[in-house]
Amino acid sequence: MPASERLGSHLKRAEQALNATKHAVLKPAGLTVPQYAALLHLSENPGISAAALARACMVTPPTMNTLLKNLQERGLIERTPHEWHKNVLETRLTERGQEMLADADARAVRVERGLSAEFSEEERERLVALLGRCVDYLESVRPR
Repeated sequence: MPASERLGSHLKRAEQALNATKHAVLKPAGLTVPQYAALLHLSENPGISAAALARACMVTPPTMNTLLKNLQERGLIERTPHEWHKNVLETRLTERGQEMLADADARAVRVERGLSAEFSEEERERLVALLGRCVDYLESVRPR
């Protein structure tokens, strides 16, 4: 089957286009797409562990630890020992991190809104449903 007929090729192309566009709009805000994703999840889940954050951002724990180290060195997050589990570090945005996220999020939301505007409400709902079916199928056949 030629690549042009493979659904996976089209999904990957769309994902790469979205990531490239977000990378370009986030660069002036001083963040990469993975850094932005981490800050966004942290803003919604203050105190989340690095392992849980890695799962939320769909990266490996070592990748997340490197990312968090970089964000901490830049003063965008702080990591403190959990009150009861001293070997677990809770991660929270600093004030500077919140400000940087606000700028980056406004940029990313413009991309998302522009993309969304390319479709009617019915088309968006259908696209989300179709992508959900893709995920459901792929998760059902993935070797464990």
